[in-house]
Amino acid sequence: MVRDYSAFLPPRIKGGGSEQHISPLETLGWQPYFATQISEDALTETPPVRIVEVHRSALHIIGDGIDKTIPPLPDATVGDWVLLDRQRPQSSRVLERKSLIKRRAPGTDRQLQLIAANIDTVFIVSSCNQDFNVARLERYIALAFEADITPVIVLTKADLVSETQSYIDRAAAISELVPVVTLDARGEEPGAKLKDWCKSGQTVAFLGSSGVGKSTLTNALSGTQLIETQPIREDDAKGRHTTTRRQLHCVPGGCLVLDTPGMRELQLTDAATGIDTVFADIHALAAQCRFNDCQHRTEPGCAVLAALERGDIDEARLGRWRKLKAEEAFNSASLAERRTRDKAFGKMVRQIKKAKGREGAGQ
Repeated sequence: MVRDYSAFLPPRIKGGGSEQHISPLETLGWQPYFATQISEDALTETPPVRIVEVHRSALHIIGDGIDKTIPPLPDATVGDWVLLDRQRPQSSRVLERKSLIKRRAPGTDRQLQLIAANIDTVFIVSSCNQDFNVARLERYIALAFEADITPVIVLTKADLVSETQSYIDRAAAISELVPVVTLDARGEEPGAKLKDWCKSGQTVAFLGSSGVGKSTLTNALSGTQLIETQPIREDDAKGRHTTTRRQLHCVPGGCLVLDTPGMRELQLTDAATGIDTVFADIHALAAQCRFNDCQHRTEPGCAVLAALERGDIDEARLGRWRKLKAEEAFNSASLAERRTRDKAFGKMVRQIKKAKGREGAGQ
């Protein structure tokens, strides 16, 4: 039987017109980036599937005519594309990612946590209330820039306040590269205002604190009540955890939407480029300092401090930049140290096993 590999190629134009034929895999986000990583022969033996949900002891995968669960794979996360080994699912191969959202996991054990893979656009959601926090938005945007994902700030609950312009201005001031959208998360506004990023075959993610409307937005895009929602607390505008795991939802006729639990802690690691992009003005000034190792505190010839004295940069924003740079450097060094230590430990275990094998063979 000859397999029709056209399903794995870019969209075709029918009859010279503008109507595109989208294959089942393309509706799941399959792109030429992934197709180039595998031969046609391998596609027959190991069909591509996408991880749409991660459970404690299983992965939910979907492909062309495939919808099943398989055992967990090492370092796999929601959004990953996997070449499914039907006979030995645990030997399935995860394809190289187009993008990866990650953070330093909460706690003190210096672990790296994978949030999601192969996301095209991330909607960073905040509310027009006490939840609004510029520093938190900067973190999420740096995360997106580092992963080479398009970030969009979405301000919800705009219908509940009399004045939204101050929220818009503060969000827009973070980076001229990031659009700002205000909306009511319920009804038709999300579909209308986010449609440019939510086209068929695209994968988008909603990130933000609990209670900002991520699940409500997912429901609005799907036109159904896919996810249960809960109201925020009246006293402090804090949200309650509704979503308990990361899951990709297929929106009829549109994109794939990743709904995520609210993250109370977002520790950046391996995100130096993302931070520099968010704070592009300060990064450019730092390159002009007299000393390459300038800490921008008291050093002579510091272009950053000179700009601060002139009033060209904001002192609070400079403080947030310093904090993120220090945090990222510490986390990256800590995780690198852990990886080195784990690698050395693994090597020692292999040597012990090899030595015991030789002893057993000599008896």
